[in-house]
Amino acid sequence: MEDYVETRIPKHIRDKLKLSYSIRGNNVTLIEERPAFKSDQWVQLNIAQFRLDQNKWKVYWQDSKNKWHFVDDIEPDEDFEKQLSVVDKDEREMFWG
Repeated sequence: MEDYVETRIPKHIRDKLKLSYSIRGNNVTLIEERPAFKSDQWVQLNIAQFRLDQNKWKVYWQDSKNKWHFVDDIEPDEDFEKQLSVVDKDEREMFWG
């Protein structure tokens, strides 16, 4: 994840957009950060969450009430990098909208 968040956003716009992640137990959450309006604070928006369940990574999306939902048309997979790539490509336009 460290390499991904470091290389995904071009350096020349990192003062306007950043990626980060958090790990809690078996969950990894991908987070987009942007400067808040008229403030020096940064606002965080959860992009996707990856959950390790029975040795397979499942992908989740978050609704407007901050509830996470399993993306059932993304097959759980043992390969985390594969799941990250699916979210990165976002062919369903669910994550980067």
